Amino acid sequence: MDRILNPFDHFAIPFGKWAEIVLNAIVEFSRPTLLAAKIPVQSFLDFVQGALESIPPSAGILALILLGYYLGGRRLALTGFVCLTFIGLMGAWQAAMTTLSIVISAVAICILFGLPIGILAARSDRFFKVLRPILDLMQTVPSFVYLIPVVMLFGIGDTPGVIVTCLFAITPLIRLTNLGIREVRADLVEAARAFGASEMRVLLGTQLPLARATLLAGLNQTVLLSLSMAVVASMISVAGLGRIVLEGIGRLDFGSATIGGMGIVLTAIALDRYVQAMGAAARDREGRG
Repeated sequence: MDRILNPFDHFAIPFGKWAEIVLNAIVEFSRPTLLAAKIPVQSFLDFVQGALESIPPSAGILALILLGYYLGGRRLALTGFVCLTFIGLMGAWQAAMTTLSIVISAVAICILFGLPIGILAARSDRFFKVLRPILDLMQTVPSFVYLIPVVMLFGIGDTPGVIVTCLFAITPLIRLTNLGIREVRADLVEAARAFGASEMRVLLGTQLPLARATLLAGLNQTVLLSLSMAVVASMISVAGLGRIVLEGIGRLDFGSATIGGMGIVLTAIALDRYVQAMGAAARDREGRG
């Protein structure tokens, strides 16, 4: 009777063991290849990190002010100035540059892979039907779960942090690229084809420009998700602001954790405002065109 009333106490599927067997098999057979694929990611991260860390704080703040003024006027320039200056005054400049280099590297890789996948999904219903449940799964899996296979396959450090950030943040870029292209009016696409444009010309000259606002919205989401995951990835020895928070929590050092947390908030505000300004500037150019 107990087996009928409480069946799960007596019968269970060893799903955890199956998952462990599969992951161990992947690690055993593919880790050398994956470690070789890790090299270009590490080289790109080292380049970005070296470039950011070589810029003096005053020059970096001035460059951000000028960019903000160009994109959105005095208000955006002031936002960038306040965010970076406050980060520097808190003593978190170096950590913020490390976190920013991880985010920039991850976003660049997401664009490199996510944009073509989104375009292919928009142009092939069959491919999108296969891709959609994978994207659903990637968006529902908690961020901490991504750390386990990445550590087993790539180890720990900043480079695995970039890889796990890419896996976590690429989904909205793929989805919104697909959505933006699909929302382009069919009559405009047909008109371009009627004038003899090739499929590549239709994509580059009609669909992508008209879907630019949606693409930039996807890019904005990818940037913010990259920043959030770069913080979570501090659990696998990724340097930057996330490590300051993690070490502060571990030592019950409220001041250190607050510095790291405020640095993350200010970095997120600056990134969000500047990416949104890029979208607004693109829409203004389209309106004038």
